[in-house]
Amino acid sequence: MIDIKLEPLGKIIQVEKHTALQDVLFDHGVEFPCGGDGTCGKCKVRVIDGDLPINDIQRRYFSQEELSKGWRLACQCSVKEPVTLELAQWEMAILSDDSRIKVSGREGFGIAVDLGTTTLVVQLIDLSSGNVVGIRTALNPQAKYGADIMSRIDYALTDDGAQRLRQLIRDQLSDMIRELIGDMVPVEPQVDRVVIVGNTAMHHLFCGVDITPLSRVPFETENDGQFSWNSADIGWQIPGNPKVEFLPCLGGFVGSDILAGIIAAGIHQSAEMMALIDLGTNGEVVVGNRARIFCASTAAGPAFEGAKISMGMRATTGAISRVTLENRRMISHIIGGGDPKGICGSGLVDAVACALELGLIDKSGRILDDSGEIVIQAPVVLTQQDVRELQLAKGAIAAGFDILVQRLRILKKDIGKVHIAGAFGNYINVENAMKIGLLDFDHQKIVQAGNTALRGAKMALFGSSDYRSIIERCTHVPLANDKQFMEIFVDNMHF
Repeated sequence: MIDIKLEPLGKIIQVEKHTALQDVLFDHGVEFPCGGDGTCGKCKVRVIDGDLPINDIQRRYFSQEELSKGWRLACQCSVKEPVTLELAQWEMAILSDDSRIKVSGREGFGIAVDLGTTTLVVQLIDLSSGNVVGIRTALNPQAKYGADIMSRIDYALTDDGAQRLRQLIRDQLSDMIRELIGDMVPVEPQVDRVVIVGNTAMHHLFCGVDITPLSRVPFETENDGQFSWNSADIGWQIPGNPKVEFLPCLGGFVGSDILAGIIAAGIHQSAEMMALIDLGTNGEVVVGNRARIFCASTAAGPAFEGAKISMGMRATTGAISRVTLENRRMISHIIGGGDPKGICGSGLVDAVACALELGLIDKSGRILDDSGEIVIQAPVVLTQQDVRELQLAKGAIAAGFDILVQRLRILKKDIGKVHIAGAFGNYINVENAMKIGLLDFDHQKIVQAGNTALRGAKMALFGSSDYRSIIERCTHVPLANDKQFMEIFVDNMHF
């Protein structure tokens, strides 16, 4: 066994010789957004003592001076001797849901699971009261093989990749559920049912469905339906051997997390038109009412979560999460305080909105300074490509929304409430999102709805397990096949 000392954490972990750092550092705050390809540079660590090998990928990424100072890409290294590494610990707020569900006095307990691409939330619910009696949150361990959905799918298509990802997530959720139940000792809760929701990729990877169709156009899957097991069948040791259900998806990349969001927002029961926009790792849009519902997904999420942004990062320690103007100067709020390391999605929206107000960017998105950069707070800057990535993301969301409105033959003004779901939607500054054209609605119509996926999963614990009536009203619109999408998308690129 070899010791790896992690600074400034002061932790020592023991691993076998030749262990890949990617397999052990994720739990200690090192991110691997590109899944280990060595292309994103977000997994940088510095060797303080000992040695890590240098390969051609690292020589292309670092200068000779940086390499001599000990900088390495963790995804490209395995340990052959004891080492001391410098890295930054993450501190990430994972969005849960504390709402109490209306109940009919049923006895027992249920477990609701929000299986996200990035984060996991597991709640133990008292079915007699609707109260949350226990909660566990964690990062999705699959993220070490790719932060965004497509990187994760690429890894799943490698030899044994899908099997490894399936086992990783099943083991992680099993551990979280056992901890929740263990907290109830000496009274062992009788769990009646476990409900899991997630996007289509998470659904397939957990359920063992072939993920190949999601890797290519038209992104339509062969089996996105509901799966059900006794907990023992998937290796979960839960008292009473309750039924475990993964709710069905709605089509393409519109998963069961969006079905849960529809349930939580009450769209399927509403007489007036309502909308749901989930700005997570992917971007999903829903518009409809109790008569008909249209839904679509766009590849907009990564920019909102800091991916593809030159100094982008998740909303963790060191990220600029909010930008305001004081005396026409940008003032940054940094998670955890101290100096900024990068900028997350909510900070990106704020920064661009502030830059527009200061006249640093024109409505076409062009940075007007000759340097082609905007300093937010040194060393964090926005590049022209960063602004373009935000334009692509917000243009895709707006275009998807416009197409669904057209399909329903309604106007935007006919929509009563617009629910903004997901962590990014929960923390975003709505006024700034309106300034850049991401949200084109009256402010009073916008509801920052929080974790609607988890809330819908909790509601499903008390309802019927038959979702056919909702699914029959849902029409999935594949935007890649829509002849008008590109034209509408381009129209929505401008600020």
